[in-house]
Amino acid sequence: MERNLKNVLVISFGFLLLFTAYSGLQSLQSSLNAEEGLGVASLSVLYAALTLSSMFLPPIIIKKLGCKWTIAVSMCCYVAYSLGNFYASWYTLIPTSMILGLGGAPLWSAKCTYLTIAGTLYAEKAGKSARDIINQYFGIFFLVFQTSGVWGNLISSLILSQSSNQGEISEEDLECCGAYDCLTDTTNSTGSERPSDSLIYTLLGVYSASGVLAVLLVIIFLDQIKSDQAETEKEKTPFWSTFLATLRHLKDKRQCLLIPLTMYSGFEQAFLSGDFSKSFVTCALGIQYVGYMMICFAGINSLCSLLFGKISQFTGRKLLFALAAVLNTSCIITVLLWKPDPKQLAVFFVIPGLWGVSDAVWQTQTNALYGILFEKNKEAAFANYRLWESVGFVIAFAYSTKLQVYIKAYIVLSVLVLSMLTYGAVEYLEAKSSPGTPAATKKENGGPHSQETHMQSSRDWIE
Repeated sequence: MERNLKNVLVISFGFLLLFTAYSGLQSLQSSLNAEEGLGVASLSVLYAALTLSSMFLPPIIIKKLGCKWTIAVSMCCYVAYSLGNFYASWYTLIPTSMILGLGGAPLWSAKCTYLTIAGTLYAEKAGKSARDIINQYFGIFFLVFQTSGVWGNLISSLILSQSSNQGEISEEDLECCGAYDCLTDTTNSTGSERPSDSLIYTLLGVYSASGVLAVLLVIIFLDQIKSDQAETEKEKTPFWSTFLATLRHLKDKRQCLLIPLTMYSGFEQAFLSGDFSKSFVTCALGIQYVGYMMICFAGINSLCSLLFGKISQFTGRKLLFALAAVLNTSCIITVLLWKPDPKQLAVFFVIPGLWGVSDAVWQTQTNALYGILFEKNKEAAFANYRLWESVGFVIAFAYSTKLQVYIKAYIVLSVLVLSMLTYGAVEYLEAKSSPGTPAATKKENGGPHSQETHMQSSRDWIE
């Protein structure tokens, strides 16, 4: 157990170091590289490449390199993105975004494969349940990994708060903040002013070093998985079968009805990290507050993910989806009506905090819903989840620089309303086709199965 636990911890802390850098950098893109919308354009390209990568690359790369070296090489793709930000331009950031996107899916697939095989091997030796050991390994991984958003954003805020560009924001400047922003690259001359190059290079240096440490940690300390077990895992399906199965799965009416809900996950996350962070937080308070805002979101999101996974077996998923819809709608209406004012500091954190509560529902319950509805066809179902959530990200980041925030808020609200209507149709179809047995009720409410589904879900490779 000690050797297996060591490997689980190496992967966990490797991902922690890697995503400490990436999560902090992603949160800053719309503010740090605002000129001509370069930052959000890079994120749109990144998620488009990630979508294509998830369809084809993971089985091929894992088969050629094995799990350990797939993880190491894919981590280098993330480091390349950090390096591309040192001289951010269309010729550096867009190519490195594509590289990261192509490396993202193999990274997470190799991680899942490694933990699954390691758990299975140990369970066989110890005479224990493989499912229990695998759940334990994923639990350890997410316990460590989920803190990356906190550390990455804390680093950015602490470094950028040293900027000498901070100053009092005038009423005239504040007029260009909020939902009815002025659609300029720098919305005011104080809060949105780019920090000095020395501070930016310091931040990027810390992030790049964190990524390099992650690569070295994996290369030096992670054991290669047994080749015969890895071959068995990799040869289960040809590389093209996932793509074909994903398309065939769209014949299921329930899957088609879940597309708006799945895409909404991408829309709402992109709106918070791309639009709210730039037009509200950076514009009215300064870029140094973006990290603190995202810490509030990530911290509450993680706690509520754990909480909702536990209480869903008592409340049922319908009540939680309704709660998330109400909270998100309230936040969007607030964004439309509220004019950001630095004196109302608490509001800048209440909105992302409530957004974190609702996002926790979208992630845990949507993943659990996929696992429950398509229990016999999980691989194709989660491939669709990856596809449509990424499409939501790509679309939201693509139009981000072309529309005012209030229009984007209305778009997000419209997608939310459509999502709830189609989700209601799915629940109706399920109620109509499934008898209300106690077992079925327990399954619907997301018992232990929903926890396992969430831990091994496809959301992890997007974070």
